[in-house]
Amino acid sequence: MRITAVTCVKNEGPFLLEWIAFHQLIGVTDFLFYSNDCDDGTDQLLDLLAARGHVQHLPNPAKGRNYQMEALKHARTQPVVTQADWIWIADVDEFLNIHVGQHRLPDLIAACDAPQAISIPFQFFANDGVEAFHDVPVIAQFTRSHDPDIWNGDTAIEVKTLIRNDFPAQYYGAHRPFLRKGLSETDRPRWSDSSGRPVPHRFMMAATQQRIRKFPAKDARCFATLNHYALRSLDSYLIKNDRGDVNREHRAFDDTYWRERNDAAWQDLSIQRYLPDLNRALDRLRADPEIDALHQTCVAAHRAKGQTLLQRPEMQRMRTQLQTAPALPPAEAALIKDLGLNI
Repeated sequence: MRITAVTCVKNEGPFLLEWIAFHQLIGVTDFLFYSNDCDDGTDQLLDLLAARGHVQHLPNPAKGRNYQMEALKHARTQPVVTQADWIWIADVDEFLNIHVGQHRLPDLIAACDAPQAISIPFQFFANDGVEAFHDVPVIAQFTRSHDPDIWNGDTAIEVKTLIRNDFPAQYYGAHRPFLRKGLSETDRPRWSDSSGRPVPHRFMMAATQQRIRKFPAKDARCFATLNHYALRSLDSYLIKNDRGDVNREHRAFDDTYWRERNDAAWQDLSIQRYLPDLNRALDRLRADPEIDALHQTCVAAHRAKGQTLLQRPEMQRMRTQLQTAPALPPAEAALIKDLGLNI
C-alpha cells in the first residue's frame, strides 16, 4: 500500500526528522514537502533528505499568500500523489495516533472497512508549562490536552482527512476534500470518521460554513486520534508567532489562539507507545553525519531566533502575557461567567 503525506513548511527544521520518522513508522511510504521563505535551514535539510531518497521537496508554488491551498492544488499533479493509494494531508505539528491493530495506517483503514476517506478528530495538546525548546521528540514532551469530546466549549472539533485515490474530489482542502461539482447521490463516496461511522451528511456536503471542517467529537475516534501540538514550548510558540504560518503570511497568533489550545485538563500518554521505535528510527536517520549536522544547524538557528526575539520589548510582553494567561479556554470562561459560577 502506497501512502503519500503532503505538507507545507516554513522554518520547521528542528521538527522535521521526528515527523518523518514517526510517519514512516505508521505506514507512510512517500513524502511531498513544500517549503517557503525558510531561513533556519529547513530547505537545506529537506534537500538533503530528498537526495537521500527519504522525501520529495519542492518550493511552494504560491504567487500570493495562500501558500497551503496553492501547494495542494499543485500536489494533485505530482506522480508521488497521483500514483499513491492514499493521500494524507497534515502539518508538521500533527501526529496520527492509531489505536487499533499494530497502530499503523493499514490497520486504521481496515478497521474503518476501507472507505474512500477517513476524517480523524483533532486533540489539541497543551503547552503545559514547558517554556524552553528541547531537542527531544514532541510526542514525549507534551502529554496533556482538553477533554477529547469538548474543545473550547464546543462538542464539535476539527478534523484532518486520509483520502483514497479514487475519492471524487473537486479539490483538496487542508482539513478535508470537497466533492466534485454535480456529483450524483449514487456517486457520493463512502466517507467515515475514525470509528468507521459515516460522517455527518452536512459535513460531507460542506453544507454549512460552521461545520465545514469539523463535526461532533463524541465516539468519533475509536480507531485513531490526530494529536495536534500547535503550541509546543513557549519559546517555539513565540517563534511561530513571529514567522506567521504556511497558510497566511504574517498571521498573528494572539493569546486567544494560545488559550483555546492550552487546556491541560486531560492527560493522554497513548501516543508514547511509538516512542521506543521512534527513538531508534531517529538514531538511524541521524547516523548519517550530514543529516545530523543539518538538523543541528536548524536547532541552533531555532534557539538563536528565540534569543533574538526576546530582545524585543513586545516579545517580552507577549511571553509574560502567555505565561499568565488564564488556564480556561475563552469560550468556557465566558460560559462560566454567564452562569454566574465561581470556579
